[in-house]
Amino acid sequence: MVHGYLMRVLITGGAGFIGSHTTDVLLDTGHEVRVFDNLDPQVHGPDRQWPAYLHASVECVLGDVRDKAALARALSDIDVVFHMAAATGVGQSMYQIDKYFEINVQGTAHLLDILANESHQVRKLIVSSSRAVYGEGAYSCPRCGIVVPHKRSDPQIHAKQWEVTCPHCTSPITSSPTPETKTLQPSSMYAITKLTQEQMCLCFEEAYDLPVVVLRYFNVYGPRQSYVNPYSGIITAFLSRLFNGKAPEVYEDGEMTRDFVHVSDVVQANMLAMGREGAKSQVINIGSGVNTSIHTLAELLCEMVSPDIKLQVVGITRVGDIRHCTADLGLAKTCLGYEPRIQLQYGLQSVIEDAKQQAELGDRSAIALKELEKSGLLR
Repeated sequence: MVHGYLMRVLITGGAGFIGSHTTDVLLDTGHEVRVFDNLDPQVHGPDRQWPAYLHASVECVLGDVRDKAALARALSDIDVVFHMAAATGVGQSMYQIDKYFEINVQGTAHLLDILANESHQVRKLIVSSSRAVYGEGAYSCPRCGIVVPHKRSDPQIHAKQWEVTCPHCTSPITSSPTPETKTLQPSSMYAITKLTQEQMCLCFEEAYDLPVVVLRYFNVYGPRQSYVNPYSGIITAFLSRLFNGKAPEVYEDGEMTRDFVHVSDVVQANMLAMGREGAKSQVINIGSGVNTSIHTLAELLCEMVSPDIKLQVVGITRVGDIRHCTADLGLAKTCLGYEPRIQLQYGLQSVIEDAKQQAELGDRSAIALKELEKSGLLR
């Protein structure tokens, strides 16, 4: 439906990390882009200035998805919407509950209400979701087959029994790539808001016949990820410590695994979701398909930045954290033609080079840790 045509595109949250990279590629391919962003000081710093990396031809609109009238104005004459505006961060969502639901759920409700009740020309809605909706990833038991483990209990965590076990026979189980059909077990307020957002948008599509694609991003990293925001991601947190001469602090035993996907691969998926006729009514994983332990990640960053610094395994966990989750990319490949291209070591080098260009690279990990501890969210 939108394939082969130049579009006027709105990106909510478009001044941020993924949105700005998507903007670059949209402009390079001839589309017009309007960015709608509130320039949250937690992400962009206290001055609330439009970032210098946004191209001069971008139409920048300062506004908040919680402001329905401002959002309605931003939707004027728009063909495609990338809905990326969100409060992100598993740990923070557990003590800033109002904020997360107001932005992620009510903000999405405003968007859909405008599309339902006001005149517009939007032809497609692409929604940025998160692998957090899965909770734990997929697992199999040698005795019981495919299983959905229980969340780890406090006694289990206190005993430092980090791995999940079979819910039927308590045997050790093996993690496997997580398909979109896996039973969902959101384990944080952030995850619940993203799942609610998904359901709202897909329900809207069924009622109003406006094509919707939901992309479940796994652990996205790359240049422009915020160093101001202590909740922006584990890679920026580790780099902030390393560039300040401190050791990366690894939770639990460090052997939990994640799927780290470079932002350029995510942008590839965004563009495919916009351009493919058949990309609608779908929830699609976007990752690298490779599982990497946090211990391995921290060691790699130490080697690349400061080989004399050794990581520290601190043996604590945060409420809401999971053990293993890696993307099954079967649907992304068949539906979108998506193929991740950036290997982790190469991608990390791009982040390190970006970090070197930062005017100020303070270590803010203690801020997040203090807030979590104050709220009783560390185990």
